[in-house]
Amino acid sequence: MTTYMTGFGNQFATEAVQGALPVGQNSPQQVPLGLYAEQLSGTAFTAPRHDNRRSWLYRLRPSAGHPPFTPIGTPPEWAEATPNRLRWSPQTLPEDKKDFIDGLQPFAGNGDALAQSGVTIYLYAANRSMNRVAFDADGELLIVPQSGNISIFTEMGRLDVAPLSICVVPRGVRFRVELDAPASGYVLENHGAPFRLPELGPIGANGLANSRDFETPVAAYEDRDEATELVQKFGGRWWTTMLDHSPLDVVAWHGNHAPYRYDLKRFNTINTVSFDHPDPSIFTVLTSPSETPGTASCDFVIFPPRWMVAEHTFRPPWFHRNVMSEFMGLITGAYDAKAGGFAPGGASLHNCMNAHGPDVESWQKAVTADLKPHKITDTMAFMFETRLPLRPSTLAMASPTLQTDYDACWQGFPKAKLPTKI
Repeated sequence: MTTYMTGFGNQFATEAVQGALPVGQNSPQQVPLGLYAEQLSGTAFTAPRHDNRRSWLYRLRPSAGHPPFTPIGTPPEWAEATPNRLRWSPQTLPEDKKDFIDGLQPFAGNGDALAQSGVTIYLYAANRSMNRVAFDADGELLIVPQSGNISIFTEMGRLDVAPLSICVVPRGVRFRVELDAPASGYVLENHGAPFRLPELGPIGANGLANSRDFETPVAAYEDRDEATELVQKFGGRWWTTMLDHSPLDVVAWHGNHAPYRYDLKRFNTINTVSFDHPDPSIFTVLTSPSETPGTASCDFVIFPPRWMVAEHTFRPPWFHRNVMSEFMGLITGAYDAKAGGFAPGGASLHNCMNAHGPDVESWQKAVTADLKPHKITDTMAFMFETRLPLRPSTLAMASPTLQTDYDACWQGFPKAKLPTKI
């Protein structure tokens, strides 16, 4: 039985019950099977056709039927934006029971959710399935599992996502995360333009993430008449209401505003075969463009297994200062620019224009290496790269996983020796 449809941004059409989709009209006077037609718009109605995101949902009940929402919890508190380089060791799984929403820990952010700009970055750690349903009005959610499989039951079908895969739940789509074991990872909440595939330019028609490798679920619905909590993220905080039924009751849908998953192992890495190290932008999987051409609100970049063959070249990431701010995570293995301290499940933050690069041990190994073709294996690091400086959260700055000695990895480089003056 078909479980997923393939292609990025396609206009999909799927029904869990035969005859549920109207033919030739989105909202006829009488919707088939007595269902309710509802449009879910991820962009403005008047967005250009190539940018427009919307889906028509045909459901058991209108989603408008709910009591008022009330705020719960407290909004994240943000520390001062810092030029200091920060790194965190892997988090620990919770001892008390936490679902995916409870387990979201805000680590860094920029922009303004209400202005639909910028990002918020979380680490998550959960040990129980959700018995409630959630949606995010502030942005789309890019979920990067690091340990443990997760199953995401959305209004539009089910996504099973394991480490080395990612998924995106679009703005406004309702979902529930189910676990079969404790799970942890990373989440980027994108408040700006929806993620899309980057332009390929001189690369040509093929390479990087291919659109056919993205998978969107077929329609599946839940017909359950029992009390269900519905929570939403709005204006930077969580709100709750109670329904007398499950809101995951979409029997059929068509459109392109839909959740999707992608297997990172299918990324077609492009690299140099002569000399010099290409910019990390060549590893971009998804991009959220800003109003400034060529400058992303956020890029999702990976560093997968790959051959290194460049001649007379420093092969690891070089020392650099960047106008973009970088939040990195490690899913598995080791990262080739750090000999230690950056472990799977950990994270680092290098803000705009602050120097970073390989540590002493990695530099020494790279400048003395015999430059034969070499394959980097058993690794998957990633980067959330954003045009605005990132503010760490007070939670992240107070975390026992914060490494207070991170700067020491750049100590001990020998001074260059210039020729003696005559």
